[in-house]
Amino acid sequence: MSNPNAAAKQLKPHGKSLGQRIVESWQLYVLLIIPVIITVIYKYIPMYGIQIAFRDYKSSRGFFGSEWVGFEWFERFFTAPNFKRMIINTIKLSIYGLLWSFPVPIILSLAINQLRFKRFKRVVQTVLYSPHFISIMVVCGMIRIFLSPYGGLINLLIGKQIDFMTVPSAFRTIYIASGIWQDAGWGTIIYLATLSAVDPGLYEAAKIDGASMFQRILNIDIPELIPQIVLQLIMAAGGIMSVGFEKVFLLQTQLNKATSDVIAVYVYEQGIVDHAYSLSTAVGLFNTVINICLLIIVNKIAKKAADVSFV
Repeated sequence: MSNPNAAAKQLKPHGKSLGQRIVESWQLYVLLIIPVIITVIYKYIPMYGIQIAFRDYKSSRGFFGSEWVGFEWFERFFTAPNFKRMIINTIKLSIYGLLWSFPVPIILSLAINQLRFKRFKRVVQTVLYSPHFISIMVVCGMIRIFLSPYGGLINLLIGKQIDFMTVPSAFRTIYIASGIWQDAGWGTIIYLATLSAVDPGLYEAAKIDGASMFQRILNIDIPELIPQIVLQLIMAAGGIMSVGFEKVFLLQTQLNKATSDVIAVYVYEQGIVDHAYSLSTAVGLFNTVINICLLIIVNKIAKKAADVSFV
């Protein structure tokens, strides 16, 4: 009869204390110190400045010399004339972007995975990845050229002279469509890496059983992708309130502000342009808190629904 204690010892992965493992692999832990220090310096120490959101911050007085005003800046933001419009625009851009752009990398990765000619597959991947490496500034310049009412490609195709950049109802479509073009190919990397780990024997067995390509995708590929899809969805949900500042700012005009006025641009205008550091910090903190709450909620829902969680 086997000894339970001996079996337990065999099941222990190391059989050594943490201190002993650190001593044996001290070189790896020394290397780990560098990224930890960088993370602390650039990610945690700056959080000390969050208190600006609760003070009437004056740079000449510093943090502790500035008057403590509590939630005054939050109240000012909540009562701002364009508060409702900024929240609605931010949420709509994020939700619509998520609904339209999130499935595209999944569909592309499933299609690319079916390509059997390796050279053609590499060409397709390269073409799809390339837009991701184009600067946002260049992308926005291209968008303005294509949508120009005077000789723009879109207007030439439809035979009209419409200045789309001044049409509020067109802004969301322009923003989301250009985002799909730029990032959809890059987003396939994770899904293609997951599909590359699928046992080829499963495909062979499915072919022998007479499964069509669609059936193989439905019963082999998609189940393999579900954990990654859920993780990516959780991460996307954690950034719903963080619409990219650069692109919105570069495409924004006075005539399309009804749909392009978002929180990120407001933070820039208050903090950099108007030097209202306390107000911009308060708005940024509000944005971060909402994102964290959404991340936790979606993470819990995903854990219950699909037994997959981010943390």
